Amino acid sequence: MTGIAAMTVAASPPVTPAPGTAQAFTATVTPVSPGQLRHSWRRGCPVRPDDLRMISMTYWGFDGRPHTGKMVINESVADQVVSVFRELYGQRFPIRRMQPVEAYKGSDDASMAADNTSGFNCRRVGTSGNWSQHAYGLAIDVNTRENPYIHPYPGGTVDPPNAKGYVRRPLDRPGVINPGDDVVRAFKKIGWSWGGSWSTSKDYQHFSQNGQ
Repeated sequence: MTGIAAMTVAASPPVTPAPGTAQAFTATVTPVSPGQLRHSWRRGCPVRPDDLRMISMTYWGFDGRPHTGKMVINESVADQVVSVFRELYGQRFPIRRMQPVEAYKGSDDASMAADNTSGFNCRRVGTSGNWSQHAYGLAIDVNTRENPYIHPYPGGTVDPPNAKGYVRRPLDRPGVINPGDDVVRAFKKIGWSWGGSWSTSKDYQHFSQNGQ
């Protein structure tokens, strides 16, 4: 751990672009306090708040305009994550919204239903008792409605439930992630794997450092 001094990736603050021009990508990485994680972190989690960082960065919305979102991620991968979203911004890949899961009081279900793109959340994997990679700040879910999680049982249940129209792959719709596309390749460049390539369940929204 390198301490909690703020690290600026791009110093220029977000600005409103003039008509007909594109706003440059910006990203700022800052420390995270326990007070910013009241619902998404607790004692006993596998990382501490000072192991995490808040990234404030620009992204293209579904409205075709640049927005500034926030994501909590492990300090060790913050620069890599910035590089991924810089690339996606250059490709104008649309993102619905980008908020820490804290905005949903730590509820993964509520965050998914809101079509939210997020990183850290101190939670277990279903009923397995194992920590999710999100609990380490080493996983990101992207456009959760357009890219749902398909359970292997019972009968291929879809999460979030409002995503049943996005199950098929390949699917040519905005914000959808398909095998081998630009989003998958951008994460692959930093060594992260896509849940859409899993053999049983399919987690089309999920990218993680260790592939789990």
